[in-house]
Amino acid sequence: MKISLEWLNEYVNLDGVSVEELKNGLFSCGFEVEEVLEIGNVEKVVTCKILSIEKHPDADKLSITQVDAGSYGKLQIVTNGKNIKVGDIVPVSLDGAILADGTKIKKGKIRGIESDGMFCGGEELGINGDQYEGADENCILVLREEYPLGEEVTKALGVKDTIFDISLTANRPDCMSVIGIAKEVACLLNRPFIAPKLYENIVLGDEVKVDVLSPDLCPLYLASKVTDIKLSESPKWMKKRLASVGIRSINNVVDITNYVLTEIGQPMHAFDYNRLKGNKIIVRRADNGEKIVTLDEKEFELNNDNLVIC
Repeated sequence: MKISLEWLNEYVNLDGVSVEELKNGLFSCGFEVEEVLEIGNVEKVVTCKILSIEKHPDADKLSITQVDAGSYGKLQIVTNGKNIKVGDIVPVSLDGAILADGTKIKKGKIRGIESDGMFCGGEELGINGDQYEGADENCILVLREEYPLGEEVTKALGVKDTIFDISLTANRPDCMSVIGIAKEVACLLNRPFIAPKLYENIVLGDEVKVDVLSPDLCPLYLASKVTDIKLSESPKWMKKRLASVGIRSINNVVDITNYVLTEIGQPMHAFDYNRLKGNKIIVRRADNGEKIVTLDEKEFELNNDNLVIC
């Protein structure tokens, strides 16, 4: 299970706690951190504004740009990028910069012209299109908003994060969520758990009927009708959080179910009410030999030990 430390920090204060300290602490509690992933883990990559673009005198595919990098001053960057224009704000790696894949950048001459660094795309920053729009494109990342010049780019975009891939044992399903791990970490660090604000006493209504025919496999199944829903993109902050734990954004309805599952550990699924026969959901054991076709158009044969929601 992947856990974002930025997300975790919302429910337990991690200030002053190193990644190694937290990793070792979780191990002492019985949780093995199998992998530590760094998102936006780059050094000396800052925001800059393009002031001018000129053709390289000795290379048709190269351009010479002058940029303003804030406190780092005016820089000259030689680039083969074609998607930039004067006034754009883009990431630039400075002399001595380290990119997401470990590549080190040094100033030098490109076809006889001095270049103080290199413009970056999403790949060089270690981010994708769900973390910042345009980061999936194979070109220089042009920032959509105004940012202070010379600021660390991953900090400006809010994409710098550390991800723990945690191995959970079968007896700890209570920890299969951000909140579950946060409670463990709060005890480990002797710090308060910051409880989320949850709505209570929600009226489910009777528009959707639920028949649980196999209570031994599923003691409780709840459903509620939600109206006035318009399918659209999820907000950027939600797409960014889901992307940090490896979940690709689909739309606002699917994303909110995945978000709730990741945050509090409650599995959810959204059905199209107009496609429910008799406005009813049935929870039952599958018949031996019963077949089901999944959303990716793969057919599976079920048996009586399988639970189906239909």
